[in-house]
Amino acid sequence: MRERFWERVPMARMTPEEWEALCDGCGKCCLNKLEDEETGEVALTRVACRLLDDETCRCGQYAIRKTLVPECIRLTPETMGDVAYFMPRTCAYRLLHEGKPLFWWHPLVSGDPETVHTAGVSVRGLSVPEFEVPEEEWEDYIIEEPGT
Repeated sequence: MRERFWERVPMARMTPEEWEALCDGCGKCCLNKLEDEETGEVALTRVACRLLDDETCRCGQYAIRKTLVPECIRLTPETMGDVAYFMPRTCAYRLLHEGKPLFWWHPLVSGDPETVHTAGVSVRGLSVPEFEVPEEEWEDYIIEEPGT
């Protein structure tokens, strides 16, 4: 990967490896969200996609996730304009889309994939699997976004 590519390479010109490296491994994008249809406000819940590994904060079936969970969002530079508003506020994809810098704990900045967890930004140990909570009860699981 190019040195500090995220600071100088437009998202649309990143290599696939660079694009994937933007993911900080927090797991927040895999938490189910509730959107208020009137205000557009998005609330984060502790209810995680069934594919989220709560320990690693990564998708347990990343390569085939769209087959298993068709509604899973595939982030691309082209889709960012449509989906950035409901991505986590600390998400590197959202930050770069909005012209903001990455946080100190991001593995690309810190050089350590554990800093996202030690900084308290990830969902490690926080989530509950979606198959354990009926959708009509998700409102009871609304949380503030970790690390903000």
